[in-house]
Amino acid sequence: MTSSKTAKILIVDDDPGHLASVKMVVRSWGYAVETAEDGDVAVDMVKSEPVDLILTDVRMANMSGIEALKEIKAYNPTIPVIIMTAYSSVGSAVEALKAGAYDYLIKPLDFEVLKLTIERASEHVGLKEENRALKAHLRKDYDMANIIGRSPSMIKLLEMMSMIAPSEATVLITGESGTGKELVARSLHFNSPRRENPLVVVNCAAITETLLESELFGHEKGAFTGADKRREGRFKQGDRGTIFLDEIGEMSPTMQAKLLRVLQEKEIQRVGGEETIQVDVRIIAATNRDLESEVNHGRFREDLFYRLNVMPLNVPPLRDRQEDIPLLAQHFMKKFAEKNRKTVKGFVPLAMDMLINYEWPGNVRELENAIERAVILLTGEHITEQQLPLNIIEKYPDLAAQQTTDVKVTDGSRSLEEIEREAILETLKASGGNKAEAARRLGITRKTLHNKLKNYELE
Repeated sequence: MTSSKTAKILIVDDDPGHLASVKMVVRSWGYAVETAEDGDVAVDMVKSEPVDLILTDVRMANMSGIEALKEIKAYNPTIPVIIMTAYSSVGSAVEALKAGAYDYLIKPLDFEVLKLTIERASEHVGLKEENRALKAHLRKDYDMANIIGRSPSMIKLLEMMSMIAPSEATVLITGESGTGKELVARSLHFNSPRRENPLVVVNCAAITETLLESELFGHEKGAFTGADKRREGRFKQGDRGTIFLDEIGEMSPTMQAKLLRVLQEKEIQRVGGEETIQVDVRIIAATNRDLESEVNHGRFREDLFYRLNVMPLNVPPLRDRQEDIPLLAQHFMKKFAEKNRKTVKGFVPLAMDMLINYEWPGNVRELENAIERAVILLTGEHITEQQLPLNIIEKYPDLAAQQTTDVKVTDGSRSLEEIEREAILETLKASGGNKAEAARRLGITRKTLHNKLKNYELE
């Protein structure tokens, strides 16, 4: 909502005296004020000019405040409407709240309460606007046009996604770890008719079997030790939206059976409850396992597999789309240069050749970590082979040998050991002293980091 100095408030009341007094007070608070003497007039005004907030009486001759509220909300559901009512018509106020009113106030008005209510309504609308802006930003981030990849396999994937996204079909995304399956799932949601509703992400591998049922379906108070209150599950949270079940291949047979029921019946039961709850959720699942093989070995239900595999999507590994590596590397370089407030102009040819020819067992995630490390280590303007992780450099024996000797860098000022020591210190600082995170950013194991800290007498 606009600021209080410029916000326009429409006051609706068929009592001229009350209308004039409220108008005078609200104007004194710095708001622009318009008035209407009946609900039908108010509706016409809302349709003809922008209004930030409406304060309306309930009982009016031609069109009641509740009737006007319903028409206004149908035209523009974002406008907050505050109802004014007498003690005798509190029941009407409750009806108005059900119809979408922000709040109601009892006549004669307490102007301090009125002022506070208007301010709260303004903040509420501001938060809703921020939420809409965030959703718009997310939709932009996950627009298929922004998914990086021009290789034939990625073009094929994007074409399939563009056809699948508008549908209600269940989707099964397969691919190796780190290929970007969650990015695909998010893109499908934000390009679907459900995009204004929640996307709920559940990592099935990260939650124990005993907790997963409660996490997905919710539980009743007293259902188990520690269940001190009712809790809604992820399926209920995702109602009218999308639920993304990542690593579904890790789900136990018991949970597979319960998920199958949800897919078949579109209903859930809370743990410890008997009530059947209808849910309207689109399911997108992902796995790095070969589910057909898992079915053949009896580790995954065949009926569930076919329920999930309505629209299969396979995300190709990075080694099979080498032509995308320069695009991805440039993208991550810009991202981390901005994050670390560094000026980075690009890659030297040898460094880019190394990136292109490396097999990337960790796929896009590993590439992203490698570029983050390179940007952190960089002291010049171009990323060279010397900033790349050791597991990449080791693929090139001549360079690996050079890396392990005390040679001077191109500017002749510092040795590689000095640069590495400084890089480790900077990365530890940037990671808040978290050694596991620092090791990840540097592209080495925690054990290797420990050894280097010991060699450099940093611990």
